[in-house]
Amino acid sequence: MKEAILVKKAVKGNTKAFEKLLVLHSDRLYRTAYLYAGNREDALDIVQETSCKAYLAIGQLKNEDYFLTWLTRILIHCAYDVLKKRKKEIPVEKQVDLTSNSDHKLAENLDLMEAITLLKAQHRTAIILFYYHDLPISEIARMMVIPENTVKTYLQRGRKELKNRLGGEHDEKENVS
Repeated sequence: MKEAILVKKAVKGNTKAFEKLLVLHSDRLYRTAYLYAGNREDALDIVQETSCKAYLAIGQLKNEDYFLTWLTRILIHCAYDVLKKRKKEIPVEKQVDLTSNSDHKLAENLDLMEAITLLKAQHRTAIILFYYHDLPISEIARMMVIPENTVKTYLQRGRKELKNRLGGEHDEKENVS
């Protein structure tokens, strides 16, 4: 409820309300950017660029109920822009800030992160939005501006590719609903 009031104020040009919204969603934005970029510096650049673009365009937000959808869509576009500008493969060593901790779970997460960054762009976006943000397929379709069945296809192909890269077996009967 409080967020809806902040969004209304931000759309009307209230800078403080916009800042509060960014703080409210900063963790989610950073995590999403990190999944695309694979490193802290690029993720922070993506979040910063997203904040600037969103601030400049907040007056154009048509439906205040979809503020987070709108913001996430801007972030996805910014992530692809930053990655295109760099036009380089990100070495695995730079994808994650490693500490001296060699925990098995950390290694699994690193493998998964690496595999996600290697997916095709549309598969990566669908996987991130579905599994990391728990968004329904209809919401992902709205964000990606594609039909829901296409989202299901992207998820299925993305999962299959992840399983192949991570050495798992893929069940052909597995469907997304």
